[in-house]
Amino acid sequence: MNRSSRQGATVASIRKAIQQGLDRPESPAPSVSLSSRTANTAPDLFEQANVNFTEKKWLWVPHEKEGYIAGYVVSEDGNDMVTVHLMTGRDVAVNINVTERVNPPKFEKVEDMADLGYLNEASVMHNLKQRYASNMIYTYSGLFLVAVNPYYNLQIYGSDYVAAYKNKKRTEVPPHIFSIADAAFHDMLHSKENQSILITGESGAGKTENTKK
Repeated sequence: MNRSSRQGATVASIRKAIQQGLDRPESPAPSVSLSSRTANTAPDLFEQANVNFTEKKWLWVPHEKEGYIAGYVVSEDGNDMVTVHLMTGRDVAVNINVTERVNPPKFEKVEDMADLGYLNEASVMHNLKQRYASNMIYTYSGLFLVAVNPYYNLQIYGSDYVAAYKNKKRTEVPPHIFSIADAAFHDMLHSKENQSILITGESGAGKTENTKK
């Protein structure tokens, strides 16, 4: 197999491999051409609720423990108060000014949170949580890449993955630290100037591991 055909196969399968080829450290590292693994994906918000999004007005309601819980308005009670049926099964009365709008289903697990129709804290946290539960630890937020530390080794690195991200536009492959590195390398060659990548986060966020990759 020549080099160009091998790269083509790698790029064609990288998205599925990122989502499906994730294992605990004791498992063998999968090839990016792997296509038969069963994806561990989190159900979409509206699949869980078994409710048609267009039939209801959905809101994020603040919650002391969970941060936010999604629900739909069952009545508008005046003075900015509404009754919301939460996905937990409870009905709560809440001031609509403390709620946030829920995005339509097409935005579930979106790769770039700048694309969200309603860009609010609740929607950002929900998107990161859903992607994390589906083994997608990298998510773009405009020019930035957000990484959520899984606290175990994922087999989504190595030479095959490096080759898959080489000379690829950001929209052609799933979010990954390799995409950021390749973009910086490309800009360095094009501009003939040094490039910097800022990696920041709290202790244990995964800064060192991402730098080493």
